Amino acid sequence: MKVIMLQDVKKIGKKGETVVVSDGYGVNYLIPRGLAKASTDSSQKQLARDNAAEEARQKELKAEAEKVKAKLEGLTVEFALNVGSDGRVFGSISTKEIAEGLLKQHGIEIDKRKFIDKTPANALGYTRLKIELYKGSQGQVVGTVNVHVSEQE
Repeated sequence: MKVIMLQDVKKIGKKGETVVVSDGYGVNYLIPRGLAKASTDSSQKQLARDNAAEEARQKELKAEAEKVKAKLEGLTVEFALNVGSDGRVFGSISTKEIAEGLLKQHGIEIDKRKFIDKTPANALGYTRLKIELYKGSQGQVVGTVNVHVSEQE
């Protein structure tokens, strides 16, 4: 029996794939639980329309990520930390704080989990951190943000 997967099922198939399963497994397990639907001409056409819509959505998301990447290239996020008499920095700037700084200082909203470099900015000066803005079927878009840490007065 041919079925179109509506959800990922381990060892069977991923969402959107057409797979062949035994009749009993398809009729008694996959279809009643909403994990798959029978493969017919109309369901194949619907799958093709859904795939085309998803492809267009992915292109749109990638284009949006490219715009954000272009914005990030010239930006610097400013932070000030306490510094000891010997020049050592007290504390560090986490990715969460950098994401909040981007939102407050430049109006760009980035999820803190999108940072590729998980190391915090803990030294005076400039640090460049990479951010994964998009990852999908269209490829990957990685932007870079400059973080400037200065001495707090």
